[in-house]
Amino acid sequence: MSKPVRQLVYWTPRIIGILIVALFTVVSFDVFVEGYSIGEALLALLMHLIPAAIMAGALAISWRWEWVGGVLFILLSVVYIVAFWGAPIAAYLWISLPLFIAGVLFFVNWRLGRSLREEA
Repeated sequence: MSKPVRQLVYWTPRIIGILIVALFTVVSFDVFVEGYSIGEALLALLMHLIPAAIMAGALAISWRWEWVGGVLFILLSVVYIVAFWGAPIAAYLWISLPLFIAGVLFFVNWRLGRSLREEA
């Protein structure tokens, strides 16, 4: 496998994880347009940031242990589908599919092992 492909395989799941955490964080700020008082808005913001924090924790763990990242990201993908069953297909394509792809790529990283980490 060439060096650019190895670097792509190494960095893609990490970038997907960062983008999903950023997406969930940005979407959380919609609580400020709901007309809540400041206390209610802050509480709602904290509640809306829980999924972003879970994803950030999964990403931090995945950065060190790729096989755990594979399990966590695929599990998060399945949990999203189950939790939001009946949502439009676009929701699954935008959230669950990238999580699943990141999980698979973390497994690929783990299988390829040290050679990816040394060259990235």
